[in-house]
Amino acid sequence: MGVSRSKQLLFAPLAVAFALLAGCERHSKSERYYLVATNIDLPYWQTAKAGLQQAAAQYGVTAEMSGPSVFDPAGEVDEMRAIIAKKPMGILVSVADPTTLGPEINKAISAGIPVITIDSDAPDSNRLYFIGTNNLEAGRLGGQRLAAQLNGKGNVVFFTMPSQPNLVERLKGYKDVLSTYPGIKITEVFDMKGDSGTAMDKTEEYLARKGADQVNGYVCLEASAGKDVAEAFKRQHATGRVLIAMDVDRATLQLVKDGTIDATISQKPYTMALLGLKGLDDLHHYPLKTLNRDYELDAQSPIPAFVDTGVSLVDKSNVDQFLQSGSNQARR
Repeated sequence: MGVSRSKQLLFAPLAVAFALLAGCERHSKSERYYLVATNIDLPYWQTAKAGLQQAAAQYGVTAEMSGPSVFDPAGEVDEMRAIIAKKPMGILVSVADPTTLGPEINKAISAGIPVITIDSDAPDSNRLYFIGTNNLEAGRLGGQRLAAQLNGKGNVVFFTMPSQPNLVERLKGYKDVLSTYPGIKITEVFDMKGDSGTAMDKTEEYLARKGADQVNGYVCLEASAGKDVAEAFKRQHATGRVLIAMDVDRATLQLVKDGTIDATISQKPYTMALLGLKGLDDLHHYPLKTLNRDYELDAQSPIPAFVDTGVSLVDKSNVDQFLQSGSNQARR
């Protein structure tokens, strides 16, 4: 016997409701996941936390971000150890120093806890896969902009933390591009040790250089330095220099809008954390036969090796779009 059109319309929303209930039953607030990072008070990591919490709310699970409030690789190792002891369903981690954190990732995997790296990778560890920016391409994108704005000549300095893998890749990307411009010279790569205040102080020193030693291009490879380097520009009333920043916190975007920062490179920390938690949840409910395996060499691997969340250049031509996007996110 056929079903009337009116009954079909009645049953359709009920079917959707039952499907949603079935999905919720798969999850529980007792399922606990963690995101471990360092310098977590930065706007960049607060954006990632929003993505983490969005995924947790959608799935009905519990998720927390944890780690030092300043750049502290040793503190991140301690935090990772504490999280492993809690035996969560999975861990996301951004790696400040792969030499010290890699062994802790391996311990988590050996304990049966899935680990996915986001933002900054530890490719030599046993982590399952990486979600984040193609940092080599991010550096190349910035390098192309810098070379164009310098008209192919000038002295350039970088602000970075040399042990952090994502920043190493970005620097390499810049160098790849700048190596094709014989008129551009990298005069210094400054280790800011996670303190953007030291970047400001060093910028004031660079701005005092004159003649052949004048620094023409300033590149910040991580999020916090851009606004402080820009502040040094403002204090010294610096003109005729090019400043390239990283990431799209509101302060950085406003400095792009007023012209102090020429351009910044946008990443997607919200997306990294959101996809990361969803990936961990999937691994918890549909576990791999073994975690201790190199899935990158498996042509039929059930997991990816790398999820590229994308990168884009922000300048005066599109900065308003990013500012509006940030305002919309704050209202969610």
